[in-house]
Amino acid sequence: MRANTVTYSHPREEVVNFRAGDGKPLNLIRVRGSRAPVKGPVILVHGAGVRANIFRAPIPRTLVDTLVADGYDVWLENWRASIDVAPNEWTFDQAAVHDHPKAIETIVQKTGWNEVKAIVHCQGATSFILSAVAGLLPQVKLIISNAVSLHPVMSRATCLKLSQLVPLLSRWTSYLNPQWGLGSRGLLPQTLTLMARATHHECDNTVCKMVSVIYGLGHPTLWSHENLNPQTHEWVKQEFAQVPLSFFRQMLESLRAGYTIPVEGYRELPHDVALRRPQTEARFVFMTGRNNRCFLAESQQRSYEIMSRYRRGYHSLHVVPGYGHLDVFMGKHAPRDVFPLIQAELNRPVREHS
Repeated sequence: MRANTVTYSHPREEVVNFRAGDGKPLNLIRVRGSRAPVKGPVILVHGAGVRANIFRAPIPRTLVDTLVADGYDVWLENWRASIDVAPNEWTFDQAAVHDHPKAIETIVQKTGWNEVKAIVHCQGATSFILSAVAGLLPQVKLIISNAVSLHPVMSRATCLKLSQLVPLLSRWTSYLNPQWGLGSRGLLPQTLTLMARATHHECDNTVCKMVSVIYGLGHPTLWSHENLNPQTHEWVKQEFAQVPLSFFRQMLESLRAGYTIPVEGYRELPHDVALRRPQTEARFVFMTGRNNRCFLAESQQRSYEIMSRYRRGYHSLHVVPGYGHLDVFMGKHAPRDVFPLIQAELNRPVREHS
C-alpha cells in the first residue's frame, strides 16, 4: 500500500435523541471511525423535505466518510424539517430558536468540546445562520453554508411561479410531497404528478421530476444528471418527501424583502435580525454551485459581501463550477471536486480579522 493511500473503515453510528426547546422530539446521528476523533465535532444540517441521510448518497466516498477519516466527530442533525420527523408546518423561526441551539447543546454535553463546526445546506443553512446571527449558537466557530444563507435570490420566473402557486395550493393542501410520484392518491397529487411527467422529459424518475416541479424551475432543478451515478439517481426516490407550504410562504416574504424574514414574533429573532450586526464570532464560508437553478449563486455572493462589511477578510466565498444545488454533496466526482475545498476550510487555522 502506498504511503498516501487513505482507507475508509466502516463507521460506527449512534442515534442520540434530544428534545427541541418546544419539546419536539428530534435526533442526531453520531458517526465515528475505528479511531477516536481528534479534531472535535462537526454538525451537518440538511435542507427542506429531506433528512440527515442526504449527506450519505451511494457514492464510493461520502462527505461523512471524508470527515470521519480526517479525524472529525461527525453529527448529522434531523431537525423539524426532516422527513424522519412527523409532518409539521415548520418555519425558520422555530428551527432557529428551538432546534439548532438544543442540537449544539447536546453535542457539547456529549463530547466535552466547547467549540463546534458546522456544514449547513439550504433551509438548514438559513435557519442555522439565523440562529447564529441572533447570538443563539455561541459555541459554533465555523459555518460552511451551501446554496443559500440569509439573502435568497431566485430567478424571476421561479419567484412568479411561487407567488402564483403557493396561495392556490394552500386552498387544497398544507404539504407537497415528491413521493406522490411513486403512487399518488387524490386529485391534487395526481394532477401535479401528471404535470411533472408532461413537462419533464429529462429522465424516467418521477420523484426526480416532482422535485424539480416543487423546488423551482430547471430540468432538473437541484442537480445536473451528468453529476449523479445511476445508484444515486435511484436513491433519491426515498430521500425526498413532505415539505410544508409554511416554508414557501416564509420564503416568498424573504424573497420580496431581499433577506430572511422571521414571521412568528419570537423575542430572540427581531424582524430585522438579518440586517443587524451578527451576534457571533463564527467565520462563515459561503459555498454554492455555479449552476444552481434553485437559488442563484448571487444569494451567497450577497451574504458574503454583507457579512464582510463587519469582518473584512475574515469570511470566504466559493462558487463551484460544474455543480448545482445538491450535487456538491451527492455528485459522483464531488469527493474530488468539492470535498477537498470543504476540508481545507474546516482545517484552516483561525485568525483574527483586520
